[in-house]
Amino acid sequence: MTRQIYETVDLHTAGEPVRIITGGYPMLVGETILDKRREARARFDHIRTALMLEPRGHAGMYGVIPTAPCSPDADLAVLFTHNEGYSTMCGHATIAIGRWAVDAGHVASDGGRARFGLETPCGVVRVAVEPSEGDAPLVTFESVRSFVSHLDLAVEVPGHGRVVLDIAFGGAFYAILPSERLGLPFMATPVETLVAAGVRITEAIRATVPIAHPDEPDLGFLYGTILTDDVAPDANEPSYNLCIFAEGQIDRSPTGSGVTARMALDFARGRIAPGRAREFRGISGQGFQGELAEATGAGLAAAVTVRVSGRAYYAGEQRFIVEAIDPLGPGFHLPRRFADLES
Repeated sequence: MTRQIYETVDLHTAGEPVRIITGGYPMLVGETILDKRREARARFDHIRTALMLEPRGHAGMYGVIPTAPCSPDADLAVLFTHNEGYSTMCGHATIAIGRWAVDAGHVASDGGRARFGLETPCGVVRVAVEPSEGDAPLVTFESVRSFVSHLDLAVEVPGHGRVVLDIAFGGAFYAILPSERLGLPFMATPVETLVAAGVRITEAIRATVPIAHPDEPDLGFLYGTILTDDVAPDANEPSYNLCIFAEGQIDRSPTGSGVTARMALDFARGRIAPGRAREFRGISGQGFQGELAEATGAGLAAAVTVRVSGRAYYAGEQRFIVEAIDPLGPGFHLPRRFADLES
């Protein structure tokens, strides 16, 4: 009987899962991290689906594929996965990787303290790990160059009409707007209603608005939509948001790359200055701290670097088995209707 074994370590960051594949994944080759991302998608996507989807995962699972870095500035490289495919950047996973990389000895450390370069599909990010007495270590990463690509963009969204929103890049492109603009009070509206609205917005933008990254074509796509509350940047209280990505997947955390994109938008609109910090929280009620480290320009010419901090916690270690005879071995999505089952 033929079967494949995969070993993983699970953590969560502010409630969002991170499944790190530690054994069984083939060695990826390529001159760049994006080459490796293409190879993973073309040759090994069955491993992603087996570990992200039912019956070993679920619709909200998130994963990491560690690999050797291509950049001389990096000590470790990773690919990010989810129920639909591969992310270009993931802040909550980066925070989890920071803790795991130190504990597993993949980066040099001194008493649990470490500084290293992590190569992601959107570039190399600097990661710092600081031990904390009585708690998980605080992990901080410094974002890649982030910016706003669209301000006050009007999009026709089925069920909502003309919607005005912004699009910002924080390692991935997000549409960002307060849910109140849709007539949906953020705190009072059922989550499934917010998710449905976010999916419609993402689909409408993908169908009608060209998205381009100035340096790398592979990064030029809308990753998802972030619906926010109405807390102003100068308020002394956390701001909540809901990130909807992939096929209606929601981030339990406030989304690290989304925090970066939100702060890039705040700076572009003149709402915050370098050195300003904000707390953002997701649907778990837990959050990240974002600090505007560097910023230049204004409006659509603005460019920023953001430091995002948070903590990750271990959830388990697994040894998964995929039997060749198992018809559901590659994983499956739960259908919305029985009529959607593949024959």
